[in-house]
Amino acid sequence: MSSALTARPSTATATATGNATDNAPGAASNTASTTAPEAEAAAGAPRGLLAVVLTATFMTALDFFVVNVAVPSVQADLGAGPAAVQWVIAGFSLALAAGLVTAGRLGDRYGRRRVFGLGLALFTLASAGCGLAPTAAALVGARVVQGLAAALMGPQVLAILRTAFSGAAQARAFARYGLTMGVGAVFGQLIGGLLIRADLFGLGWRSCFLINLPIGLAALALVRRCLPESRAPQRPGLDPVGVLLVTTALTALVLPLIQGPAQGWPLWTWLCLGGAVALLAGFVVHQHRTRTRATATATGSGSGSGSDFGSGSGSAAPLVDTRLFRTRAFGAGLLAQLAFWLGQASFFLVLALYLQLGRGLDALGAGLVFTAIGLGYLLTSNATHRVAARLGGARTIGVGGLLMAVGLGLLALAVYGAPGGSVWWLTPGLFVDGLGMGLVIAPVTSVVLAGVEPQLVGSAAGVLATVQQVGGALGIALIGLLYYGGGDPAAAFGRSVTALAVLELVLVGLVRLLPRKG
Repeated sequence: MSSALTARPSTATATATGNATDNAPGAASNTASTTAPEAEAAAGAPRGLLAVVLTATFMTALDFFVVNVAVPSVQADLGAGPAAVQWVIAGFSLALAAGLVTAGRLGDRYGRRRVFGLGLALFTLASAGCGLAPTAAALVGARVVQGLAAALMGPQVLAILRTAFSGAAQARAFARYGLTMGVGAVFGQLIGGLLIRADLFGLGWRSCFLINLPIGLAALALVRRCLPESRAPQRPGLDPVGVLLVTTALTALVLPLIQGPAQGWPLWTWLCLGGAVALLAGFVVHQHRTRTRATATATGSGSGSGSDFGSGSGSAAPLVDTRLFRTRAFGAGLLAQLAFWLGQASFFLVLALYLQLGRGLDALGAGLVFTAIGLGYLLTSNATHRVAARLGGARTIGVGGLLMAVGLGLLALAVYGAPGGSVWWLTPGLFVDGLGMGLVIAPVTSVVLAGVEPQLVGSAAGVLATVQQVGGALGIALIGLLYYGGGDPAAAFGRSVTALAVLELVLVGLVRLLPRKG
């Protein structure tokens, strides 16, 4: 049981989100212009666009968590050992993190609707593979395919929302995206527990995956009707060397963060982390050189300043354009994203461990406690775009970070003050933490994407989603060390949430680096 829980939300939620404020500029698309005024942008977005992309988003977020609830039944039904169970969870996370940057480029080049549709179809098919898996090895393989499919969809969703809406309409779209991600993450464990308890058609744990089939097929049928096609104005090449470097680097980085805590950080984990640093450095150098060569080629061919490099089909272009990091909102926003997901993923982990191992609750009982976070989250996330319109995105993130710090502080007081008291004494702190989550999870993404040029949206979305995944894995590794540092479960949980409260204050400090507008 512990091996399943220790890997719990390494992807936490993966949980990504966005909310643009009224000051966020629109973006142009190849086939559907989004540079029109707000009303025109809202009218130009086909009816059903949000329903389709948010359905896919919810499926992905839900599958981060629902599998954890199914682990005990999987072990009993398939005879899965601890290593297989760990890979059922880690395989998804690893494939997702490694594929996001490349997926952003695929959408830029081949069309975001096309790549999103491919990802949705593959995710639905892989869900069927999970639900029908005859062996633990087959389940692990299907989960890896699920992760790759989720990577194909993730950057496209962010890019589609960024290019199909502008102004207040974009703010509402990102707020709903954030709401969907949060609901999938917070209520995932409860939904999984209910599905297993209901034992639909005698399927048991398999229903946690097979539930995706009718939902995915329905969304897939609406993709062409409801989603406008868009791509980068210039169709950039894939940069195969860059793809190889970044995929290998992210695998070397995320794999030890997922496996290291459970295995006691053996030598191979440190070698991987060192190799990841070297590979990422090589990737940055390669991207800079690729952009320099491409700019020189474009300038030499008489295309002007060189800003249109990659305009020819298949011409060389960097996988991650270094121009992105010249924008203050992008660089500082990525730091805020990292701080947020460091705390978010690890908090869900230690809370689940404390409730199930420390307080003896089953998955369904723990899921019911999680609803306190969900209620607070629902209350504020529905109003985030209005709050951001009044305060600005940066101040909204700051207020949310302060609320999260207060909520985590209340949890620490409840645990230290009454370690043997009712578990429901945790609910005030969980509710306040949920209030803060609802104010942060959407604006912290929109601030990053708001000022990105249309031709760089896919690349930016891939980088953003990757930072979320890496932050989640790193947070679990670091806070996991605190939790397992000794003492009873109450003391371990108290230490962890105290550290997380400090981390939320760091997030509040990073807000000073963000632009006041947006």
